[in-house]
Amino acid sequence: MDNSNNENIEKSEFDAREFRRKETKLDVYDWLSDLPEAQQANDLVEVRFKNTRKGYYRNTAHIKLEVGDIVAVEASPGHDIGEVTLIGQLVPLQMRKHAVKTDVELKRVYRKAKPNDIEKYEEAKAREHNTMIRARKIAEELGLNMKIGDVEYQGDGNKAIFYYIADDRVDFRQLIKVLADVFKVRIEMKQIGVRQEAGRIGGIGPCGRELCCAGWMSNFVSVATSAARYQDISLNPQKLAGQCAKLKCCLNFEVDAYVEARKKLPSKEMVLETKDNTYYFFKADIFARLITYSTDKNIPANLVTIDAGRAFEIIALNRRGIKPDTLEREGQGKDSPRREYQDVVGQDSLTRFDNKKRKKKGNGGNGEKRNNRNSSQSPGTGQQRKKRRFTPSNNNTNNEGSNNKDN
Repeated sequence: MDNSNNENIEKSEFDAREFRRKETKLDVYDWLSDLPEAQQANDLVEVRFKNTRKGYYRNTAHIKLEVGDIVAVEASPGHDIGEVTLIGQLVPLQMRKHAVKTDVELKRVYRKAKPNDIEKYEEAKAREHNTMIRARKIAEELGLNMKIGDVEYQGDGNKAIFYYIADDRVDFRQLIKVLADVFKVRIEMKQIGVRQEAGRIGGIGPCGRELCCAGWMSNFVSVATSAARYQDISLNPQKLAGQCAKLKCCLNFEVDAYVEARKKLPSKEMVLETKDNTYYFFKADIFARLITYSTDKNIPANLVTIDAGRAFEIIALNRRGIKPDTLEREGQGKDSPRREYQDVVGQDSLTRFDNKKRKKKGNGGNGEKRNNRNSSQSPGTGQQRKKRRFTPSNNNTNNEGSNNKDN
């Protein structure tokens, strides 16, 4: 009996380790974890299920729970299996953040998950992929303009949640009847957006890192093309769109810094006048505070780059009716040396790991190489080639003549 109990305990611990999610996207840092009295301040518990779904429950049975425990909670119908992610005084704050009313009667935590509970959950989880593929075919046969992106079974296998994407409103009443008849479970349909679908599926972005929506983002903010304009990014739809076919969320990350920095530069509509030409805005390096002007409004012509301070000086002079000789300051003409970019460390060189070729000094090395090439082409032994090399040209001609006579 003792051996069987030990095997069941080891099996339950192993299954619990397998059950725990690898995602850290929705984890909340408990900054009150060092205070024992804060952990048992109330009976509210936060439980996380598959992907991004969370729920809040009451521990009415006063079970001693810790973060990471696998529990069976009340569901409608039956029960569900989830992982405890937060306990104590921070749970009401999270409920307030997600607009969950505390005065509403919450569902209960039944018990810590037993080996049988986890086995049922694993069996239900193994059916999710095949159910999703079959449901997509059924929706296509019914002619519904929707895409079923994911399926989540309840812990006891009596209920399935179908997550779908649709551009317009979809009448899926007939679909629910067909799905309930085919899979013999209770059906629940939830509509999600394309950004949420990308976060659920995951992937690698063009930056080489995990998608932000799959790694840490939980709230999605609308992204406009003006964010790309502020950062002087080319309005190429293929480069601005992410894997969800929407504008990349990272376009909003630095746009505020660009907006604040652009306030310190002259307006694009300002025209600079000199005695020779009229200059129009062409482009700007916002953080370096360098502005390039062109003599033509539509095409780059006679480009001149000046700093923002000089541009403000010329604008002030033009307002007073004064036109300077040139845009550059005195002594800063085309012939004046300009500071160019220097790669001190050599990190940008593509050949920095290649072996450097040895440079041969003087003409001796080239002469030897040339002589070796000639010697490889001429017949005879090495001593004969050496004699021919130092034989004067006149003797060569005489010898050739004598040989011809002999012949």
